[in-house]
Amino acid sequence: MLVLFETPAGFALFKVLDEGKLSRVEDLWKDFASSESARQVVKLKAFSKFENTAEALSAATLLIDSKPSKGLRKFLRAHCEGETLGVGDSKLGNAIKEKLKIDCVHNNSVMELMRGLRSQLTELISGLGVQDLAPMSLGLSHSLSRYKLKFSPDKVDTMIIQAIGLLDELDKELNTYAMRVREWYGWHFPELAKIVQDNIQYAKAVKLMGNRANAVNLDFSEVLPEEVEAELKEASVISMGTEVNDMDLTNIRELCDQVLSLSEYRGQLYDYLRSRMNTIAPNLTALVGELVGARLIAHGGSLLNLAKQPGSTVQVLGAEKALFRALKTKHATPKYGLIYHASLIGQAAPTLKGKISRSLAAKAALAIRYDALADNQDNSMGLENRAKLEARLRVLEGRELGHSAGSTRGKPKIEAYDKDRKKGAGALITPAKTYNPSSDVVLRRTGESNTEKPLNGQEETHTKKRKHEEVEPEPAEEVVVEGVQDDNEASEKKKKKKKKKAEANNTEGAEVVEEQEKKKKRKTVVDINELQNEDEGAELGEEGKKKKKKKKSEAELENDDQKIENGAEELRIKKKKKGRKHSEGDDYANQEAKEHGETEKSSKKKDKKKKEKQRE
Repeated sequence: MLVLFETPAGFALFKVLDEGKLSRVEDLWKDFASSESARQVVKLKAFSKFENTAEALSAATLLIDSKPSKGLRKFLRAHCEGETLGVGDSKLGNAIKEKLKIDCVHNNSVMELMRGLRSQLTELISGLGVQDLAPMSLGLSHSLSRYKLKFSPDKVDTMIIQAIGLLDELDKELNTYAMRVREWYGWHFPELAKIVQDNIQYAKAVKLMGNRANAVNLDFSEVLPEEVEAELKEASVISMGTEVNDMDLTNIRELCDQVLSLSEYRGQLYDYLRSRMNTIAPNLTALVGELVGARLIAHGGSLLNLAKQPGSTVQVLGAEKALFRALKTKHATPKYGLIYHASLIGQAAPTLKGKISRSLAAKAALAIRYDALADNQDNSMGLENRAKLEARLRVLEGRELGHSAGSTRGKPKIEAYDKDRKKGAGALITPAKTYNPSSDVVLRRTGESNTEKPLNGQEETHTKKRKHEEVEPEPAEEVVVEGVQDDNEASEKKKKKKKKKAEANNTEGAEVVEEQEKKKKRKTVVDINELQNEDEGAELGEEGKKKKKKKKSEAELENDDQKIENGAEELRIKKKKKGRKHSEGDDYANQEAKEHGETEKSSKKKDKKKKEKQRE
């Protein structure tokens, strides 16, 4: 059995002298404790040395990908005929077996054997010292690290990250310096700030003019338009600013030089950034522009990291603070982040910005992956997706109906909708319905005559359903009267409903009132009878008086009986109101009322008998 071992100097083949020791994996490390014991287990059979660092680098990179190099294949063909080969990588063993037809082994015993070989490598290979092996391994590791990065000088996105960061800082500095120039020179010529709005033009005008008294004799045609130049010269004559000396103007001009130099460098940096973006991410640049694309790459860390993000993340990239605040407070999440500054979203209406940003983010995610992983360096995909998004925007705005955002063909034919046309046959089922003006009902004014002739000889008859009865139409005056009557009936019904509600709410009070009215009526009847009896008593004599007294006594007895019955009825009503809880107390009260009524009857009868006896 042979073992293949890779070293920084070349490939080595070791012959296993005692294969029985490989079965005892746990005790195998003891055999490599010293160089003498290691030589009893393995022996160097052949060694293939690398000619230079490039050959070592190519062989190492192929081994990383589990592929044998050309020199390794020749080396194995020469020394491994009819032998079993132990390898440290199972994929490399499969590749050797397929190409060279050599049986390969990869297991725990082989891995433990390679550990022992690595510990005693300088002793087992003659001519390879520690002082030579260390620099070889260091140089190969450096070369391998550079190669593993696989960075082309044209694909370095780190330059983009630095350039966009510097560009943003330059914009802030330029804004600060320009505001300082305006404030400083504004003490001398305050009207110039309103006349010249652009910061660069303002700095150029200040540098050229110096003192405002020189503005009349200077030519600003290279710096300002003619209209602005004429206004500036007029304002310089009547300016209300303070006077400044030459030292102040010198410092102001130097600051203007700084502003102009920074603006010039910013333009150069922008051109550099645009060229790098067109080289590294041409499709992303075609979709969102150089600045937005560069900010997305800088925010993601690199183009490769950005390619791993989905479209939903690209959409809100740069708005993380608002996103997590919305999730925490359970409000609406943001619709866009850095992508908001893209030209496509700027063209959309406010109500469509969310939809366009979602579509743009999806297309941008595809473009980023294509730029990061594809070999082609063209922007055809980005231009095609941008055309689709513009078509999508026109469809959403209603500018181009029928042209879908995803189709690349021409406009489809738009057929007019006809509900009376069959789908298959193409003929009309029924004729189109027309408007019949004779079926209209027109209410005329009271002053107009109602003797107009009907159209086309048809009688103008109108039916009006009222409580399942057909009523013929009447003139306009009657219609108006009927409408008034209907309103009166509706108002009366409302009044009746209100009365019923009031009666329903005051049922208890109504019963008491009715009882009181009955009592009053009974009293009036008694009074009338008494008056009649007095008249009769005047005509009659003593006999009439006796009869009258008898009648009075009988009437009094009847009234007393009625009062007793009314009291019992009142007690019953109170009993109903109180409920079942006080049922026992009510029964007791009724019994007392009955007993009281009986006692009153008996006492009154006795009094009546006594009076009759006395009269007799």
